[in-house]
Amino acid sequence: MGNITLPNDQNITPETLKSLGRYDFPDPTSIDPEGIGLVAMGGDLASDTLISAYAQGLFPWFNEDEPIAWWCPEPRCVVVPSDYQPSKSLRKQARRERWQLTLNQAFDDVIRACSLPRSDGLPEGEHTWIHEEMIEAYTNLHAQGFAHSIEVWNDQGQLIGGLYGLKLGGIYFGESMFHYVSNASKLAFWGLMRLCEQSQVALVDCQLPNDHLMSLGATTVPRAEFLTQLDTLIRAGSVKWQKDAYIPLPVSLLDTPTPWQRKLS
Repeated sequence: MGNITLPNDQNITPETLKSLGRYDFPDPTSIDPEGIGLVAMGGDLASDTLISAYAQGLFPWFNEDEPIAWWCPEPRCVVVPSDYQPSKSLRKQARRERWQLTLNQAFDDVIRACSLPRSDGLPEGEHTWIHEEMIEAYTNLHAQGFAHSIEVWNDQGQLIGGLYGLKLGGIYFGESMFHYVSNASKLAFWGLMRLCEQSQVALVDCQLPNDHLMSLGATTVPRAEFLTQLDTLIRAGSVKWQKDAYIPLPVSLLDTPTPWQRKLS
């Protein structure tokens, strides 16, 4: 299937999204009662397949040249944007930096930066699990208005950090983040939290817990609880994140009441 045509975030229903594509994904709690996390193998990364999977709480995670693996971990790592509190040191840095945040201005650069090895021991030049097949799939989702990036730019206009993921109704599925300068990804994450608050996105899915995410305020919930919430969150809808909908945001304004300012139509 090519481009996905849906009315808008206010009219998306879980049933519509789950029915996309040609695969019937199994119920995670039935197929994986022990909570290992692996739910299905095979299929493809077509846009309709991906949207259907995410609407059912699944996401792809596999190495290049391996079969596509679909996961729904137990427990699930999440962040409630309205509960997020940046550290005192991050607030202090934001006030003094002349950096800017943007939305959807450099998706390809962000996902490719996220794909590069960091401190995980990969040989130089080798990519992470975000390989070319994944990059193409999520770039297609971005072109169709489902995948979104937040970028951090220094005062010379250079990209120094960012993150990307998918938004369906009132939930954002975070995929990956990167930084070239210390704390740039944390500022992107803070920007995401504030944008979610302003646009009725009530939950950010972080998939699997790790020390970095937990330090940013993430927590874990039982998989069954997450899946129960998912339909409600999708149905709730939210403000659309169109490419040129928001004015670039100085990071020094992150702590103001409504930092992300929409452009006048």
